[in-house]
Parts: sequence; structure tokens; C-alpha cells
Amino acid sequence: MSASIEQRLQALEDRAEIAALIARYGPAVDSGDGDAVRALWTDEGTYVIDDVTLDAGGIRTLTELPTHQEYMSAGCAHVISAPRIQLTGDAAVATTHSVVMIHDGERWNAERVSANRWELARTVDGWRVSRRRNHLLNGAAAARALLTD
Repeated sequence: MSASIEQRLQALEDRAEIAALIARYGPAVDSGDGDAVRALWTDEGTYVIDDVTLDAGGIRTLTELPTHQEYMSAGCAHVISAPRIQLTGDAAVATTHSVVMIHDGERWNAERVSANRWELARTVDGWRVSRRRNHLLNGAAAARALLTD
């Protein structure tokens, strides 16, 4: 049985909302707005960067880390690819690539190129990230695994 027009419309709206949510991450982190970064996650959400897991407080203070402050002082851009989104009711998984670009004199250098898996949940406030995993694309199987279905 094929999906009804209402179900298909809901899926399109969900995909658009999730894509917009993920797109807000780069500008929020690059502007140093920790509250805006934190608002993308659920209250219990986590962000796993390689082997480090950040809880809500860690996500909120991500922009205050010395490394991130150095990035912003030099000029940085967190660029995220268009997400591939899989919907399952009130849950979704999105996979993306991300590149952190750092300004260095006349050049922009790719400081970090990663694979990302965003696990999302529909909340009363709309879609939010429940868990994001980010691993460097350095040949490790863990990074490649994030990009598979």
C-alpha cells in the first residue's frame, strides 16, 4: 500500500525541518553562540567527537574551548554537506560530511574532515538532535561506518 498524500507531505516537511536544523549548526558554532548550538539538541542529547562524549553542558560550552576560540580568532567555517535523511516515525538518522575550514593568511585550510551521523527525535518543539557522532575521515573504519545505512 502506498503512502497517503498526508504521509508524504509530512515526510517532506520532516526532511526540510531536519535539513534546516543541521544547517543551523555551522553558523551557530562559527559565531560562538553556545546557546544556539545547545538549542539544536534534546535535553539528554550527546555529541560524540572521536572518543570524547559531550553532554548538554559540554555542547553548550563547545564554543568556549581554547581550540575553538583560536579557530574563531583566525576565522573559521564549519561546512556541512546536505544530509541524507532516513525517517522512521518520530525518529530520524541523517548522515553528512563536515569540513572545518581555518583561515591562514591568504588561504583556507581544511583543518578537520569528518563523517557524521545525526540521530534525531521529534519533540514538542520540533526535531532535535538526540545524538551526533563525528569521526575524522582518516582511513579508520569507525568513520566509514557512520556513513553507512
